Amino acid sequence: MASPSSSPVALRGAATLAALLAAVCLLHAGGAAAAAADLCVDYYDCTCPDAYKIVQGVLVQAHKSDPRIFASLIRLHFHDCFVQGCDGSLLLNTFNGMETEQDAIPNKGSARGYSVVDAAKAALEAACPGVVSCADILAIASEISVQLSGGPGWSVLLGRLDGFTSNFTAAGELPGPFDPLNTLKEKFRTATLDDTTDLVALSGAHTFGRVQCQFVTDRLYNFSGTNRPDPTLNAGYRAFLSQRCPRNGPVGSLNDLDPTTPDKFDKNYFTNLEVNRGFLQSDQILKSHPLAVGTTAPIIDRFAGSQDAFFKAFAHSMIKMGNIRVIKDPSKGEVRKRCAFVN
Repeated sequence: MASPSSSPVALRGAATLAALLAAVCLLHAGGAAAAAADLCVDYYDCTCPDAYKIVQGVLVQAHKSDPRIFASLIRLHFHDCFVQGCDGSLLLNTFNGMETEQDAIPNKGSARGYSVVDAAKAALEAACPGVVSCADILAIASEISVQLSGGPGWSVLLGRLDGFTSNFTAAGELPGPFDPLNTLKEKFRTATLDDTTDLVALSGAHTFGRVQCQFVTDRLYNFSGTNRPDPTLNAGYRAFLSQRCPRNGPVGSLNDLDPTTPDKFDKNYFTNLEVNRGFLQSDQILKSHPLAVGTTAPIIDRFAGSQDAFFKAFAHSMIKMGNIRVIKDPSKGEVRKRCAFVN
Protein backbone atom coordinates (compact mmCIF):
# COMPACT_ATOMS: atom_id res chain seq x y z
CA MET A 1 0.00 0.00 0.00
CA ALA A 2 1.36 3.40 -0.98
CA SER A 3 2.10 5.84 1.81
CA PRO A 4 0.10 9.13 1.89
CA SER A 5 3.19 11.10 0.82
CA SER A 6 3.57 9.05 -2.36
CA SER A 7 -0.09 8.92 -3.39
CA PRO A 8 -1.03 10.44 -6.80
CA VAL A 9 -2.98 13.22 -5.10
CA ALA A 10 -0.10 14.07 -2.80
CA LEU A 11 2.37 13.98 -5.68
CA ARG A 12 0.21 16.31 -7.76
CA GLY A 13 -0.07 18.64 -4.76
CA ALA A 14 3.68 18.59 -4.24
CA ALA A 15 4.25 19.32 -7.92
CA THR A 16 1.84 22.24 -7.78
CA LEU A 17 3.56 23.63 -4.69
CA ALA A 18 6.95 23.25 -6.35
CA ALA A 19 5.70 25.04 -9.45
CA LEU A 20 4.36 27.90 -7.36
CA LEU A 21 7.62 28.16 -5.45
CA ALA A 22 9.58 28.16 -8.70
CA ALA A 23 7.36 30.95 -10.03
CA VAL A 24 8.00 33.00 -6.91
CA CYS A 25 11.76 32.42 -7.25
CA LEU A 26 11.69 33.52 -10.89
CA LEU A 27 9.74 36.62 -9.99
CA HIS A 28 12.26 37.57 -7.33
CA ALA A 29 15.33 36.62 -9.34
CA GLY A 30 15.56 39.91 -11.19
CA GLY A 31 14.49 41.64 -14.37
CA ALA A 32 11.50 43.81 -15.11
CA ALA A 33 8.96 41.51 -13.46
CA ALA A 34 10.81 41.57 -10.16
CA ALA A 35 11.45 45.29 -10.28
CA ALA A 36 7.80 46.01 -10.95
CA ALA A 37 6.70 44.02 -7.91
CA ASP A 38 6.13 45.70 -4.57
CA LEU A 39 8.70 45.40 -1.82
CA CYS A 40 8.15 42.22 0.17
CA VAL A 41 9.59 40.37 3.14
CA ASP A 42 10.48 37.21 1.22
CA TYR A 43 12.14 38.89 -1.77
CA TYR A 44 15.43 36.99 -1.36
CA ASP A 45 14.03 33.72 -0.01
CA CYS A 46 14.93 31.85 -3.19
CA THR A 47 17.78 33.88 -4.63
CA CYS A 48 19.76 34.54 -1.43
CA PRO A 49 18.01 32.82 1.49
CA ASP A 50 20.81 33.53 3.98
CA ALA A 51 21.00 37.26 3.20
CA TYR A 52 19.77 38.36 6.64
CA LYS A 53 22.11 35.98 8.49
CA ILE A 54 25.06 37.06 6.36
CA VAL A 55 24.51 40.75 7.14
CA GLN A 56 23.91 39.92 10.79
CA GLY A 57 27.21 38.04 11.00
CA VAL A 58 29.13 41.00 9.58
CA LEU A 59 27.46 43.41 12.00
CA VAL A 60 28.08 41.24 15.06
CA GLN A 61 31.75 41.02 14.14
CA ALA A 62 32.03 44.78 13.51
CA HIS A 63 30.38 45.58 16.84
CA LYS A 64 33.10 43.76 18.75
CA SER A 65 35.57 46.52 17.94
CA ASP A 66 33.14 49.38 17.36
CA PRO A 67 30.27 49.78 19.87
CA ARG A 68 29.01 52.82 17.91
CA ILE A 69 28.44 50.93 14.69
CA PHE A 70 24.78 50.04 15.23
CA ALA A 71 23.75 53.69 15.69
CA SER A 72 25.97 54.71 12.77
CA LEU A 73 24.33 52.23 10.40
CA ILE A 74 20.78 53.32 11.14
CA ARG A 75 21.90 56.91 10.57
CA LEU A 76 23.22 55.91 7.13
CA HIS A 77 19.82 54.44 6.26
CA PHE A 78 18.04 57.58 7.47
CA HIS A 79 20.34 59.93 5.54
CA ASP A 80 20.05 57.78 2.44
CA CYS A 81 16.26 57.61 2.41
CA PHE A 82 15.74 61.33 3.03
CA VAL A 83 17.70 62.22 -0.12
CA GLN A 84 15.96 61.10 -3.34
CA GLY A 85 14.64 57.99 -1.60
CA CYS A 86 16.10 54.72 -0.31
CA ASP A 87 18.38 54.09 -3.27
CA GLY A 88 21.86 53.68 -1.80
CA SER A 89 22.86 57.09 -3.17
CA LEU A 90 24.64 58.01 0.08
CA LEU A 91 27.04 55.11 -0.44
CA LEU A 92 28.42 56.38 -3.76
CA ASN A 93 31.93 57.80 -3.78
CA THR A 94 32.76 60.93 -5.75
CA PHE A 95 32.73 60.04 -9.46
CA ASN A 96 33.33 61.92 -12.71
CA GLY A 97 34.54 64.85 -10.64
CA MET A 98 31.08 65.36 -9.11
CA GLU A 99 30.56 65.78 -5.38
CA THR A 100 28.32 63.18 -3.77
CA GLU A 101 26.10 63.06 -0.70
CA GLN A 102 29.08 61.91 1.35
CA ASP A 103 30.67 65.32 0.75
CA ALA A 104 27.66 67.31 2.02
CA ILE A 105 27.97 69.00 5.42
CA PRO A 106 25.50 66.72 7.26
CA ASN A 107 27.57 63.67 6.25
CA LYS A 108 31.18 64.76 5.78
CA GLY A 109 33.23 63.90 8.82
CA SER A 110 30.30 62.42 10.73
CA ALA A 111 28.53 59.76 8.66
CA ARG A 112 30.32 56.48 9.23
CA GLY A 113 29.91 52.75 8.76
CA TYR A 114 30.60 52.63 5.03
CA SER A 115 33.28 49.97 5.45
CA VAL A 116 30.87 47.70 7.31
CA VAL A 117 28.31 48.06 4.52
CA ASP A 118 31.09 47.21 2.05
CA ALA A 119 31.99 44.14 4.11
CA ALA A 120 28.37 43.00 4.14
CA LYS A 121 28.15 43.54 0.39
CA ALA A 122 31.34 41.54 -0.22
CA ALA A 123 30.01 38.66 1.89
CA LEU A 124 26.71 38.69 0.01
CA GLU A 125 28.45 38.82 -3.37
CA ALA A 126 30.46 35.77 -2.38
CA ALA A 127 27.30 33.88 -1.45
CA CYS A 128 24.90 35.10 -4.14
CA PRO A 129 26.50 37.41 -6.72
CA GLY A 130 24.50 40.28 -8.17
CA VAL A 131 21.39 39.66 -6.06
CA VAL A 132 21.18 41.85 -2.95
CA SER A 133 21.16 45.63 -3.46
CA CYS A 134 23.11 48.05 -1.31
CA ALA A 135 19.89 49.93 -0.51
CA ASP A 136 18.46 46.70 0.90
CA ILE A 137 21.62 46.10 2.91
CA LEU A 138 21.05 49.42 4.68
CA ALA A 139 17.45 48.45 5.46
CA ILE A 140 18.45 45.03 6.79
CA ALA A 141 21.38 46.43 8.79
CA SER A 142 19.15 49.02 10.45
CA GLU A 143 16.69 46.43 11.74
CA ILE A 144 19.50 44.17 12.95
CA SER A 145 21.25 47.11 14.65
CA VAL A 146 18.13 48.10 16.57
CA GLN A 147 17.24 44.55 17.55
CA LEU A 148 20.75 43.67 18.76
CA SER A 149 20.70 46.82 20.89
CA GLY A 150 17.56 45.75 22.74
CA GLY A 151 15.02 47.45 20.47
CA PRO A 152 12.16 46.09 18.40
CA GLY A 153 12.39 43.90 15.35
CA TRP A 154 10.22 44.30 12.30
CA SER A 155 9.60 42.60 8.98
CA VAL A 156 12.02 44.33 6.62
CA LEU A 157 10.50 44.89 3.19
CA LEU A 158 13.01 44.19 0.41
CA GLY A 159 13.43 44.51 -3.33
CA ARG A 160 14.94 47.98 -3.77
CA LEU A 161 17.34 48.71 -6.59
CA ASP A 162 20.37 50.96 -6.26
CA GLY A 163 20.27 54.32 -8.01
CA PHE A 164 22.74 55.68 -10.53
CA THR A 165 23.15 59.16 -9.04
CA SER A 166 23.98 60.98 -5.81
CA ASN A 167 22.54 64.38 -4.86
CA PHE A 168 25.05 66.60 -3.06
CA THR A 169 22.71 69.61 -2.93
CA ALA A 170 19.72 67.74 -1.51
CA ALA A 171 21.92 66.11 1.14
CA GLY A 172 22.68 69.58 2.47
CA GLU A 173 18.99 69.91 3.35
CA LEU A 174 18.77 66.87 5.63
CA PRO A 175 17.02 67.41 8.99
CA GLY A 176 19.67 69.06 11.13
CA PRO A 177 20.55 69.46 14.82
CA PHE A 178 19.82 73.20 14.77
CA ASP A 179 16.59 73.13 12.77
CA PRO A 180 13.56 74.80 14.36
CA LEU A 181 10.50 72.63 14.85
CA ASN A 182 8.55 73.99 11.90
CA THR A 183 11.53 73.23 9.62
CA LEU A 184 11.80 69.68 10.93
CA LYS A 185 8.10 69.19 10.33
CA GLU A 186 8.37 70.51 6.79
CA LYS A 187 11.31 68.24 5.98
CA PHE A 188 9.42 65.19 7.19
CA ARG A 189 6.38 66.13 5.14
CA THR A 190 8.60 66.59 2.09
CA ALA A 191 9.91 63.08 2.69
CA THR A 192 6.28 61.83 2.64
CA LEU A 193 6.38 61.08 6.36
CA ASP A 194 4.06 62.22 9.13
CA ASP A 195 5.29 65.43 10.80
CA THR A 196 4.25 64.35 14.30
CA THR A 197 4.37 60.62 15.06
CA ASP A 198 7.00 59.71 12.44
CA LEU A 199 9.09 62.73 13.41
CA VAL A 200 9.06 61.85 17.10
CA ALA A 201 9.40 58.09 16.66
CA LEU A 202 12.35 58.28 14.26
CA SER A 203 14.03 60.92 16.42
CA GLY A 204 13.94 58.24 19.11
CA ALA A 205 16.86 56.58 17.31
CA HIS A 206 18.92 59.10 19.28
CA THR A 207 18.47 56.80 22.23
CA PHE A 208 21.88 55.35 21.33
CA GLY A 209 25.03 56.57 19.63
CA ARG A 210 27.50 59.42 20.06
CA VAL A 211 27.61 63.05 18.98
CA GLN A 212 30.35 65.67 18.72
CA CYS A 213 30.71 68.64 21.06
CA GLN A 214 30.30 71.10 18.19
CA PHE A 215 26.59 70.33 18.12
CA VAL A 216 25.97 71.46 21.70
CA THR A 217 28.45 74.29 22.38
CA ASP A 218 26.04 77.04 21.32
CA ARG A 219 23.42 75.65 23.72
CA LEU A 220 25.99 75.74 26.50
CA TYR A 221 27.54 79.16 25.95
CA ASN A 222 25.82 81.28 23.31
CA PHE A 223 22.28 80.14 22.62
CA SER A 224 20.72 82.10 19.75
CA GLY A 225 23.49 84.71 20.04
CA THR A 226 22.57 85.66 23.62
CA ASN A 227 25.95 84.74 25.12
CA ARG A 228 23.96 82.67 27.61
CA PRO A 229 23.01 78.98 27.78
CA ASP A 230 19.81 77.52 26.39
CA PRO A 231 17.19 78.08 29.11
CA THR A 232 15.54 74.74 28.29
CA LEU A 233 18.71 72.82 29.17
CA ASN A 234 18.62 71.10 32.58
CA ALA A 235 21.11 72.88 34.88
CA GLY A 236 22.74 69.71 36.16
CA TYR A 237 23.04 68.28 32.68
CA ARG A 238 24.44 71.59 31.42
CA ALA A 239 27.15 71.49 34.11
CA PHE A 240 28.01 67.92 33.12
CA LEU A 241 28.20 68.79 29.42
CA SER A 242 30.28 71.90 30.15
CA GLN A 243 32.93 69.63 31.64
CA ARG A 244 32.75 67.35 28.62
CA CYS A 245 32.66 70.21 26.10
CA PRO A 246 34.47 73.24 27.56
CA ARG A 247 34.29 76.59 25.81
CA ASN A 248 36.83 76.62 22.96
CA GLY A 249 37.55 72.94 23.60
CA PRO A 250 37.91 70.19 20.96
CA VAL A 251 34.84 70.35 18.75
CA GLY A 252 35.10 66.71 17.76
CA SER A 253 35.00 65.21 21.24
CA LEU A 254 32.28 62.57 21.48
CA ASN A 255 29.42 62.41 23.94
CA ASP A 256 26.56 60.00 24.55
CA LEU A 257 23.27 61.12 23.03
CA ASP A 258 21.57 59.31 25.90
CA PRO A 259 23.63 59.68 29.11
CA THR A 260 21.57 57.04 30.94
CA THR A 261 21.81 53.95 28.69
CA PRO A 262 24.07 55.12 25.81
CA ASP A 263 24.32 51.83 23.92
CA LYS A 264 20.85 50.45 24.55
CA PHE A 265 17.82 51.04 22.36
CA ASP A 266 15.07 51.98 24.82
CA LYS A 267 12.64 54.77 25.73
CA ASN A 268 15.15 56.76 27.77
CA TYR A 269 15.56 59.29 24.97
CA PHE A 270 12.02 60.41 25.79
CA THR A 271 12.39 60.31 29.57
CA ASN A 272 15.46 62.53 29.10
CA LEU A 273 13.45 65.06 27.09
CA GLU A 274 10.83 65.12 29.85
CA VAL A 275 13.43 66.57 32.24
CA ASN A 276 15.20 68.82 29.68
CA ARG A 277 18.16 66.50 29.18
CA GLY A 278 18.08 66.34 25.40
CA PHE A 279 21.56 66.77 23.94
CA LEU A 280 20.61 68.23 20.58
CA GLN A 281 18.54 71.36 20.21
CA SER A 282 16.45 69.60 17.54
CA ASP A 283 15.61 66.90 20.08
CA GLN A 284 14.63 69.10 23.01
CA ILE A 285 12.39 71.36 20.92
CA LEU A 286 10.15 68.36 20.23
CA LYS A 287 9.14 68.69 23.88
CA SER A 288 9.93 72.29 24.85
CA HIS A 289 9.00 74.45 21.86
CA PRO A 290 5.63 76.23 22.11
CA LEU A 291 4.63 74.64 18.80
CA ALA A 292 5.28 71.21 20.36
CA VAL A 293 2.53 71.57 22.97
CA GLY A 294 -0.28 70.47 20.71
CA THR A 295 1.74 68.36 18.27
CA THR A 296 4.90 66.50 19.27
CA ALA A 297 5.04 66.94 23.07
CA PRO A 298 2.04 64.65 23.79
CA ILE A 299 3.67 61.89 21.71
CA ILE A 300 6.89 62.26 23.71
CA ASP A 301 4.85 61.95 26.90
CA ARG A 302 3.23 58.77 25.61
CA PHE A 303 6.52 57.18 24.55
CA ALA A 304 8.22 58.19 27.81
CA GLY A 305 5.48 56.33 29.67
CA SER A 306 5.41 53.24 27.47
CA GLN A 307 8.38 51.61 25.81
CA ASP A 308 6.00 49.24 24.04
CA ALA A 309 4.19 52.20 22.45
CA PHE A 310 7.52 53.66 21.29
CA PHE A 311 8.77 50.35 19.90
CA LYS A 312 5.58 49.76 17.91
CA ALA A 313 5.60 53.30 16.51
CA PHE A 314 9.30 53.16 15.71
CA ALA A 315 9.01 49.90 13.78
CA HIS A 316 6.03 51.27 11.85
CA SER A 317 7.86 54.50 11.00
CA MET A 318 11.00 52.64 9.92
CA ILE A 319 8.96 50.58 7.47
CA LYS A 320 7.38 53.77 6.13
CA MET A 321 10.77 55.47 5.81
CA GLY A 322 12.17 52.43 4.01
CA ASN A 323 9.52 52.87 1.33
CA ILE A 324 10.41 56.47 0.42
CA ARG A 325 10.73 56.70 -3.38
CA VAL A 326 12.29 53.27 -3.81
CA ILE A 327 13.54 52.26 -7.26
CA LYS A 328 12.03 49.11 -8.74
CA ASP A 329 12.37 49.86 -12.46
CA PRO A 330 15.58 48.26 -13.83
CA SER A 331 15.93 51.10 -16.33
CA LYS A 332 16.38 53.46 -13.38
CA GLY A 333 18.40 51.30 -11.02
CA GLU A 334 20.57 48.24 -10.60
CA VAL A 335 22.09 45.89 -8.05
CA ARG A 336 25.56 47.34 -7.61
CA LYS A 337 28.52 45.00 -7.44
CA ARG A 338 30.22 47.44 -5.08
CA CYS A 339 28.20 49.91 -3.04
CA ALA A 340 30.58 52.83 -3.64
CA PHE A 341 30.38 52.65 -7.43
CA VAL A 342 27.79 52.20 -10.14
CA ASN A 343 28.36 49.09 -12.25
